[in-house]
Amino acid sequence: MATLLIVHHTPSPNCQALFEAVVSGASDPEIEGVRIVRRAALAATASDVLAADGYLLGTPANLGYMSGALKHFFDQVYYPCLDSTRGRPFGYWVHGGNDVTGAVRGIETITTGLGWGGAADPVTVTGEPAKADTEACWGLGATVAAGLMG
Repeated sequence: MATLLIVHHTPSPNCQALFEAVVSGASDPEIEGVRIVRRAALAATASDVLAADGYLLGTPANLGYMSGALKHFFDQVYYPCLDSTRGRPFGYWVHGGNDVTGAVRGIETITTGLGWGGAADPVTVTGEPAKADTEACWGLGATVAAGLMG
């Protein structure tokens, strides 16, 4: 069975709504043979990353960058996972008050260094999430999870 690791930092109701939509999409009953593992960014470990076949990452944009929690996650797993996880699929979502550019750039830079492959377009949301935003997050979760089906 394939494992999808969802690493997230959800400090606000807006971030929580997007996270729940991603989990709902990834857990759709039509997606079979994929185990979903959820970890808060500060609790996720290199062992979690090594045991997974694909990844979904979620963060707020804080002060022009990804959250410190997601950056901490990357700092902890980067070198232990560098050679072993190349080519694995991933997707991500970012929520910000008015600009997510720096957070997107940071995630893209680090995942490029890890050699992970984008499995879906990122979802970026500014302000209060609209229905289209939560639907896009649902689609993100479903797309990455479905890509791991045997």
